[in-house]
Amino acid sequence: MTIAAIEISHHAVDLDPPFHAAWDTRPRTALNATIVRVRDRDGRQGVGSGDLMLGFAGHEDLFLGRDARDLARHGRVIDALSFHYGRCWPLELALWDLAGQQTGQPVWRMVGGLGDRVRLYASTGVLRAPEAMADQLLALAARGFPAVKLRFHRPDVADDLKALETIRARIGGDLGLMVDCNQAWRMPWDTESPWTFKTALAVARELERLDVTWMEEPLHRADLAGLAALRTQTDIPIAGGEMARELHDLRAMIDAGALDILQPDATLVGGIGGLADIAKAARAAGLAFTPHTWGNGIGLIANAHLAAGIAEAPYLEFPFDPPDWSAARRDFMLGEPIEPPDGGVWILPDRPGLGLTLDEDRLRATRL
Repeated sequence: MTIAAIEISHHAVDLDPPFHAAWDTRPRTALNATIVRVRDRDGRQGVGSGDLMLGFAGHEDLFLGRDARDLARHGRVIDALSFHYGRCWPLELALWDLAGQQTGQPVWRMVGGLGDRVRLYASTGVLRAPEAMADQLLALAARGFPAVKLRFHRPDVADDLKALETIRARIGGDLGLMVDCNQAWRMPWDTESPWTFKTALAVARELERLDVTWMEEPLHRADLAGLAALRTQTDIPIAGGEMARELHDLRAMIDAGALDILQPDATLVGGIGGLADIAKAARAAGLAFTPHTWGNGIGLIANAHLAAGIAEAPYLEFPFDPPDWSAARRDFMLGEPIEPPDGGVWILPDRPGLGLTLDEDRLRATRL
């Protein structure tokens, strides 16, 4: 059961046409993926993906020769590495995958076993004209999604609100709508300031009127007092936490009463084990827990196992905005891209570990 090898590889595919992400001022002409593989002495392989694993090289000895099933121990080491270097949580996902294969259990059962399914909402990524966006939402509803998340980031927030009003009038009230304001963080080349509290409150009042399910990332990530104040002055639930770097950041959000809905991502902070504990703390404080998962299919399925196993998430984010962001684009490294399930409910496999299969030919062709 001991860990025999750790391999990290980097891959990229061209995006033609480019992907115009609402939160990014630069069109994306390529999709990159880092793949982490952990093998045991019997030839089993666990797989994870996420950040670049910067700074991990030279620390393999902290894991080689150890029992892959010592997940709490491995999580502590990865937490320390992620403090000193880059986000190394993809390794934690791979270790859960390997441990599941060694024990013959799916990760959702290992992490809690309270359920094997999650309800999905479609997470869009492109700013379209209002009528085109309404058409897209109706198409997503027809595929079984009960709710869809839209993005704000037009030049003027008044334009975002006007577009949302047009969309809501077109699609009616049956489809749930979430709005990601994208104010908590910026890409390195984007120097725009986040909203003020006054702007966020005015937007919240409009979102209430338009029957929005939740308002995501309306203020800078560090403005916990502002988020807490916003919660007291609006009826719309406030969501956030998607890019938190450390587990104590999430605990601070809980303790400050800053959010109604906590949205960390296992590929970015805490891994599966750390976020299982955070989910329990969030529930004890009266918060909903629903993982952020805008990434490739490996991170998506890892967060799905977490959400299903602890049976806490009202929804799971499912990045899907075809043709700009299709399952085939998102999951180029998988043998079977993860398509939306019928009815908007994803029933996870009972296969050991994460239950995924890599497309080895595609990975060889795209390796950097």
